[in-house]
Amino acid sequence: MVMVNLQDADAGPKRHQYLGFLLMNSSLSMFQKNSYLTGVPAEETTAMLGFRNIGKYWARLPTQAQLQVLRSATRFAELKAVQVPPFAESITEGDIRWIKEVGDSVKEDEAVAEIETDKTSMPVNAPCAGVIKELMVEDGATVTPGQQICKIEAGAVADKKEEAPAAEAPVAAAATAPTSAAPAASPPPAAATVPIPKVAPPAAPPPVAPMTSIPVAAIKHSSFIQQAEVKVPPADYSKEISGTRTEQRVKISRMRQRIAQRLKEAQDTNAMLTTFNELDMSNIMELRKSIGDQFLKKNGIKLGFMSAFVKASAYALTHQPTVNAVIDGSEIVYRDYVDISVAVATPKGLVVPVLRNVENMNYLDVEKGIMELGEKARTGSLAVEDMDGGTFTISNGGVFGSLFGTPIINPPQSAILGMHGIFDRPVAKNGQVVIKPMMYIALTYDHRLIDGREAVTFLRKIKQSVEDPRTMLCGL
Repeated sequence: MVMVNLQDADAGPKRHQYLGFLLMNSSLSMFQKNSYLTGVPAEETTAMLGFRNIGKYWARLPTQAQLQVLRSATRFAELKAVQVPPFAESITEGDIRWIKEVGDSVKEDEAVAEIETDKTSMPVNAPCAGVIKELMVEDGATVTPGQQICKIEAGAVADKKEEAPAAEAPVAAAATAPTSAAPAASPPPAAATVPIPKVAPPAAPPPVAPMTSIPVAAIKHSSFIQQAEVKVPPADYSKEISGTRTEQRVKISRMRQRIAQRLKEAQDTNAMLTTFNELDMSNIMELRKSIGDQFLKKNGIKLGFMSAFVKASAYALTHQPTVNAVIDGSEIVYRDYVDISVAVATPKGLVVPVLRNVENMNYLDVEKGIMELGEKARTGSLAVEDMDGGTFTISNGGVFGSLFGTPIINPPQSAILGMHGIFDRPVAKNGQVVIKPMMYIALTYDHRLIDGREAVTFLRKIKQSVEDPRTMLCGL
């Protein structure tokens, strides 16, 4: 008895030679028991049994024919199942959206599907190169971690799709065009000359009778509406808009459902109240103008407004720890760290990736972090870990031209800062009316935990730190 470990054999001719030897020299019962093979799946062995009747002709077959037969015999072993990758601990299921179809070629690690969860979307990559043979779940179905979703034939190449002979139709039409247009080539016959009849001059109009005036009181009137006046059909407005009004129904994405649920929970749970203030953006705009080019040249990143607001928020949170706290049952949890969630709008919905330990960052660190998280959000590569946690949220509606608004708390946090657009407005400065670039800011907070005095003081600290960053450096 020959002991063969096919796990050590190559996937090429050497492996097929081993299988050919076993196919010719082993008895059917031993093949079925599969007791002496190591590294040969049961599907592969079963497939090989169907080719045992060619054993007596095996030696007469050319080498290439032997390899072709063995490749066909081991086809079942080359089908690899693709499974749903593991999710984060807080996520148990997601909805699948297929990127590839049956018959499509895929490369190793190429995305074949995308799974949308409550918080983010994650790709499902192919474990090997090959051709998709079967989709085991429908598009839009709910899947769980570890579930098999499709099968790939490893190493296979997709058949080339034959192009429809659509280009021949215009050629044929062009060929027949001269035949049908031939009669039109002959000049039309000359029109016969017809004499123009003489027209008699119009008769003179009859004389107009002189108008007579009749007193209004002499005109007889009727108090009844005539039947013909009420039988006029009303205008049919439906004919004017027929064919122009359509509706389209689409399934709500899992992320949008989760967003709606969380926002409603925030309204039902928190005692939300909003306070407002306004900022003079002159100094921060002058700072960007004076050192913006140097900052970009040295670091490769533009100096934006968000870094100023993120640092100002972290500075204010350290001075008002209640705004950075959260209610947990019958307890208040105070944090000695500042993790700020930055709201980012994506085509699929609003996501809030988190900048960790902002209290230890400078403007450059904040800009780098925002750029990395923003790029992940735009490409859909945000992980659940990028959005978990967060002690405070900043939402910037100013990028869309917002003038004023009241943001909603991002649970389980206790407050959120809303930024808005920068607009030139007349303001009083030193007894004079001047035009300044101004921004309204809003702080929505949970009044169960945060008092109005703390909220107003917190917002004023942000105003002070953005308008004059030197106050942060001096600890004022």
